[in-house]
Amino acid sequence: MDVMKGADIMRAGILDGFQTIIPTAAAVLLKKRQMLRLTQQEIADRAKITLRQYQRLESGERSILTCSFGLACRVIEALDMDVSKFYHGDYYLEEEVKTMRGKGIASRKKSSI
Repeated sequence: MDVMKGADIMRAGILDGFQTIIPTAAAVLLKKRQMLRLTQQEIADRAKITLRQYQRLESGERSILTCSFGLACRVIEALDMDVSKFYHGDYYLEEEVKTMRGKGIASRKKSSI
């Protein structure tokens, strides 16, 4: 496997054929926004950032985990999520929670989005 392909697989949440139980931060942002039925512009307005800044975070082009803490907090709170829970990985995509439970993997109670 070439290195770039391997990196893409890890970013997608798959390691050596095993699914990880933690979605990407970008996937959490997207799913939560969709659940709130808000546009990217509405989230950007709530977070007091530009639309393009939010688009980069939601697409994964820029990681919310490596941007400034202040900006990250504004975005996370704009999505009605708890900052501490977000940084501790306590938000899961609903499909992944079902998959984990079906395989007996879920050992820690997590907040689904």
